[in-house]
Amino acid sequence: MSELMQYFKASSDMRVWLVQVFVVVFATVSVNYMLMRLLDGVKRVVQKTASLWDDALINAARLPIRLFAWVWGLSVAAHILHGVSEFSVFEYTPQVRQVAIIFILALLLVRLVRNAESVWMNPERGPSSMDPTTAKAIGKLLRLSVIITAVLVVMQTMGYSVSGVLAFGGIGGIAVGFAAKDLLANFFGGMMIYLDRPFKVGDWVRSPDRQIEGTVEDIGWRLTRIRTFDKRPLYIPNATFASIAVENPSRMTHRRIYETLGIRYADGQHMAAICDDVRAMLKSHPDLDDTQTQIVHFVEYGASSLDFMIYCFTRTTDWVTFHAVKEDVLLKVMAIVHQHGADFAFPTRTVHVEGVESLLAPESSRR
Repeated sequence: MSELMQYFKASSDMRVWLVQVFVVVFATVSVNYMLMRLLDGVKRVVQKTASLWDDALINAARLPIRLFAWVWGLSVAAHILHGVSEFSVFEYTPQVRQVAIIFILALLLVRLVRNAESVWMNPERGPSSMDPTTAKAIGKLLRLSVIITAVLVVMQTMGYSVSGVLAFGGIGGIAVGFAAKDLLANFFGGMMIYLDRPFKVGDWVRSPDRQIEGTVEDIGWRLTRIRTFDKRPLYIPNATFASIAVENPSRMTHRRIYETLGIRYADGQHMAAICDDVRAMLKSHPDLDDTQTQIVHFVEYGASSLDFMIYCFTRTTDWVTFHAVKEDVLLKVMAIVHQHGADFAFPTRTVHVEGVESLLAPESSRR
């Protein structure tokens, strides 16, 4: 028994401290394994619940728990080696352990915030779910706060004065502001996008001032990434959106059909009846919104046609469905025109040549 107890006391004997270090490392591995199996069991239990937050917490805690077990075990092993080694590096074991624990806590919070973004955007939450743009903005702010706080705590732990650092930051902030004014402009531009929300991730946007059109894929603190319709990525500094007009077609309530069609001059007597029938067709069409403006009128004597205008709005805003509805409307207009014995005009020109009538007259009439 006395021989066994000597392995639990500090000793310079190599056989003793080697056994102690081995036991500490083995215990660390064993505890790590048991903690992971325990988390797996808890995860299987919480997966049966309707809440998404418990899953987010467990997934976020898996890596920090493993790191915490290894940091604690290795710090104990380093303490044992410090008693038998002449290396001064082991004197910093307590400080290193504190910094590592702060890092692990910050990692836990960052992973928890990242998982919380998925929970906030989950459609299963129904009306309480956030749009991706808002969720990512809140997540970035929280992660930035955690990282800044962790850095300040680490500096305080290492003996640096946080108040002195903050004072230096206030003095040096002016120089940094001048040196990085474009970066700051993009940062505040991104913040304005998050606050004003002229568009969000997934929206189709375009600018009449610039050649910008596509689907928003990501809104960062410095750049906004837009995927153009030919599938090329377009990276735009956020400060640009403060000086240009941005159109968001994704938020339109209807899509407009606006066409000018022309019939032959010879069919002018049918124009009023054609307009009346087209107007009735638009009124009764199930895919057109009759509460919006609908116009069908004879509008112009064209160069080779009598023109009438069709102006109406579809109920759908989907691009593909809109074109299917527009096709159906135009086919119905074509059928109405043909029902009246009329036809659409095409460009024609009449040339009048003086004296040609006499040349074309029969020879007997010219005597």
